[in-house]
Amino acid sequence: MGGWFRKEINSADDLKGLKMRIPGLGGDVMAKLGASPVSLPGGQIYEALISGAIDATEWVGPWNDSFYKFYEAAKYYYYPGMHEPASMLSLGMNKSWWEGLSNSDQLVIKAASHAENDVMMSEYNAKNGFYLEKLIREQGVLLRRFNDDVYDAFGEAAEDVFSEARAHSNLAERIHASFVKTRQEVGSWMNISDQEYLRQRNRVLGVS
Repeated sequence: MGGWFRKEINSADDLKGLKMRIPGLGGDVMAKLGASPVSLPGGQIYEALISGAIDATEWVGPWNDSFYKFYEAAKYYYYPGMHEPASMLSLGMNKSWWEGLSNSDQLVIKAASHAENDVMMSEYNAKNGFYLEKLIREQGVLLRRFNDDVYDAFGEAAEDVFSEARAHSNLAERIHASFVKTRQEVGSWMNISDQEYLRQRNRVLGVS
């Protein structure tokens, strides 16, 4: 999701001067558009919204967000997000410890990690739809879509942020090049597989 806003966002100009809780690269993109990104821990977001210290926030998605009651201060819930289109779990460990494990132990850990990530994604997909409908029906949340002009502005600002990130090091440049190549290959395939299937299925079944 794109986040919770106290006012409607109809153009990129509406982002100027906006105080928004959004860390990381997403915050850098918003800053390029004239917003003031703020980094706050989860436990402080609600109070900041209620007091007016911030004008907007991103968090996770309908399931998690509903329990934080952001809707009490910001009724406009925007989609799609540009900063975190999905979440993935990660597992890290000391390299020497990992290399000291047997092949079978490494395979067990890999299999368990993949399974946990799959369960997490399935759980969020199941619960986000339910809680989004609940937020709209019970709390009067106003679901809004970022229009193309706003999203184009996100894209232009993101290119500037990526350019600066690539300049940090040769490693950053190589990571970005690999990502762009994969995004093109996977994105092209998804256009004719997942996305087109979902579009046609939802049209035929009346899913909106």
